[in-house]
Order: sequence, then C-alpha cells, then structure tokens
Amino acid sequence: MLLQILLALLAMNILAFAMFGWDKRQARLGGWRVRESTLLLVALLGGTPGAFAGRALFRHKTRKQPFVAALYVVVGMQVLGLAFAYWHFFLR
Repeated sequence: MLLQILLALLAMNILAFAMFGWDKRQARLGGWRVRESTLLLVALLGGTPGAFAGRALFRHKTRKQPFVAALYVVVGMQVLGLAFAYWHFFLR
C-alpha cells in the first residue's frame, strides 16, 4: 500500500513537472496552453514538488501573482491535511 502511494506521488510530480515544461514551450510557440486550474489540480493531488521544480527550472508562472498565491494556498492545504492525518492516525 505504501509503495503504491509513493509511486502515485512520483507519477503526479513527474506529470506536474512535464506540464509546466509543456506549457512554457507552448507559451513561446503560441500554441495550445495548459489551464492554470489544471496545473493547480495536479499540484493539489500530490504534484506540488514537481510543480515548484518545473516552475523554477522553466522559469514559468513565476511573476503571475494570482497563480503563485494559489499555488501557496495548495501547499497550505496539503500541510493542514498532513497535520490532520498525523493527528488522526497517530495522536488520537
């Protein structure tokens, strides 16, 4: 079970990283773009490290403050979710 969770998280992070790279490439070429809501959803589903890595490496979505703020809200939600899970499963 733990291995499956880790593999799913790895897949989400690879997907998030690739999506940021694709979106940056398409922005330069004027092609089809990935919706910001899709980027945020993939981050929310566990791809936050991949999203931050892609954002940094591709220098993409770094100056768009509403998106940056939303990405940090996702991080805050994940931290709260992990804290709740820790409390529920280990401290109760």
